[in-house]
Parts: sequence; structure tokens; C-alpha cells
Amino acid sequence: MATASKIEWTDVTCNPVSGCRWASPGCDNCYAAKMTRRLEAMGQSKYAGLTTHKHFNGEIKTHPDSIDQPYKWKGSKRVFVNSMSDLFHPDVPRDFIDQVFATMYDCQWLTFQVLTKRPENMVEYLNDPGTSSRIAQALWDRLPFRNVEASRFLTIRDCEQDVLDCWPLHNVSLGTSIEDQPRAEERIPHLQRCPASVRFLSIEPMLGPIALRLNDCWLAEDCYELCERLHWVIVGGESGHGARPMHPDWARSLRDQCRAAGVAFHFKQWGAWIPDPDMPS
Repeated sequence: MATASKIEWTDVTCNPVSGCRWASPGCDNCYAAKMTRRLEAMGQSKYAGLTTHKHFNGEIKTHPDSIDQPYKWKGSKRVFVNSMSDLFHPDVPRDFIDQVFATMYDCQWLTFQVLTKRPENMVEYLNDPGTSSRIAQALWDRLPFRNVEASRFLTIRDCEQDVLDCWPLHNVSLGTSIEDQPRAEERIPHLQRCPASVRFLSIEPMLGPIALRLNDCWLAEDCYELCERLHWVIVGGESGHGARPMHPDWARSLRDQCRAAGVAFHFKQWGAWIPDPDMPS
């Protein structure tokens, strides 16, 4: 299933995995869990039996039919991979992730955006010496879906070499979600270790002030190593029932940090709360 998206920083969504599990406070009012319950009520079996009354219940479903959806798209598009789940949830089989990356490699006219709350699993996968070979094998095993350009490969070894030469894939952006300083300290170092042409942060919902730093060096002052490894930052407040407020100074601080380091900054929304300058920061 792939649908046009109202998210400003992408064009379409593709969800080869459904279901998830609570990972941190940012998940407390998870929009994907709410949407999953709604889709189940509408009779979509892909999303059935995956939630409790409020959260995901931890069950994971994989959907091979969704992996090949990008082959049907024409023209340049930004594709948010797994807006309704997490490709790097520990219960998603590695060979299934190989299939997803094989499609992303083969559909180089598209830009794929992979966002996870579990970058420790992403970095382990991407830095595995066997990953590029497994992706090539996954592509080779489904020859009818290979694009015209890939027909130049005469052997699996040709395919393996080309995947390796293209690594990291130029059309795949990798990101992690953070909501506060503890999650920044925990997740950003893993993201930095991921081989990627573009790395990004999604800070939504933003639940507290965040200082972007690396090895005790603050980005906004004199540390520019992070600037070389991080390309853009998305910030937004929480929306929906039970939304928690975001202080405007938290967003302004991140904007200023990104500006000082030359990192792209995208402010998505205030969320359900009107900015209150008198709110304690």
C-alpha cells in the first residue's frame, strides 16, 4: 500500500511493515497507532490485531506485496518508507529488510526516506560486511522486477559489485526520531555511524530542549564534525488529543544551532498548542 502524503517533507508513503512497539516517551500519543486502529475498523486486514486501546501491542506484520510498489511510480518522488511502523524493529526479519533495500537500489529515480527510532539496529545492519551481497542476491532472485538498466548484469557477481560500488545508496536518506535530550544522546551517535548520503533527524513531537552535540562538543559553538555528518533537522510540536506543548524557545534554539553549523532546518508545525512565550522552559 502506498499513498500520497500530506507530510511536507515527503511525497508518498510506502509501508511494507505494519505494527510496532512503544520505544520512548515520544510514542505516548503515536499517530501511527491511532491510524492503525482506524484502518482496522475500516476492514483493512493489513492493520488488524496490532494495537491495544492506546498503543501498539508489539506484533509485527511484513507485506511482501508492498515492496515492489515503487516500480509502478513514474517520475521523481520522495518516498517515506514505513510511516506506519519501523523498518528496523528487532522483529522485522533481516532478509525482508534486504528485499526493501534491493528495491530502493533498483528504483534510483526515487528518493527513499527511512526513519527509525532504533538506529542501533540500523547501524548494525548497514555495517554488516555481508549486507551489500545479500541485497544483490535479493535483487537477483526476482529478475522480473529488475529495471532496464539492471539488465546489463550478466552474473550475480556483476550485481554484487554494482551494489558495492553504489554503497551507500545515493537515493536513500536515513534518519532517526528523537524527542528530548536523552534520546538525542542515545540515538544520534548511532545515526552518525550509518553509511548514508543523507542523514536527518525528526524531532517530532519535541518534548524538551535539545542541544546537538558530539563527544561533549556543542554544535552551536565550536563542534562542526556533526555538521559533516548530519544534513537536515525536522522539528514539530505534538498534535491530536492529549498533545503535549512545545516551548517556542526549544524550536528557536535548534534553528539557531542548525544555522550556525550550516545544517538544513525544517519547522513543520506548532502542533495542537499555540506558542506561549510565558511557558516555563
